[in-house]
Amino acid sequence: MDTGEDGTAADDKVEIRIARADEFTAVAGLRWQWEVEVGETPTMPRETFEKGFAEWARRHIDSHRCIVVSRNGTVVGMAWLAVIERVPTPDSMARATGDLQSVYLVPEARNGGLGSRLIAASLDEARTLGLPNVTVQSTTRAVPVYSRNGFAASPKVLQADL
Repeated sequence: MDTGEDGTAADDKVEIRIARADEFTAVAGLRWQWEVEVGETPTMPRETFEKGFAEWARRHIDSHRCIVVSRNGTVVGMAWLAVIERVPTPDSMARATGDLQSVYLVPEARNGGLGSRLIAASLDEARTLGLPNVTVQSTTRAVPVYSRNGFAASPKVLQADL
């Protein structure tokens, strides 16, 4: 089978785009799979989580943009761009920043460039929204992919673990 640069079969149809509301349950399934993959044991039934997650996503559609990777009509990846309003300044009453959250690809979709394409699409959405910057908290393993896509450590961004 011929494969493309992103590791997909030549006849695979890959889309990277804003999620549709009818895909939020599938996205919730990705979030569930991620937790299980890292060894967590969810405390609620999967169906309860998926329903609650989809409702949350619909309520937060203006503040959290979900970008998905769809392969042949199946959602195989997600990234959430949280748009965070900032305190106004004398120069601007409307200020916001972005935070990239919950970036995940199913294992069989990794290491072929889809993660970079997903991050790039998320940053494109941030540019469209006029956000001046986007932050991300990363696992050690994912730092290289974020670095390749324009993220860099900043001495001005600090974090207090509580």
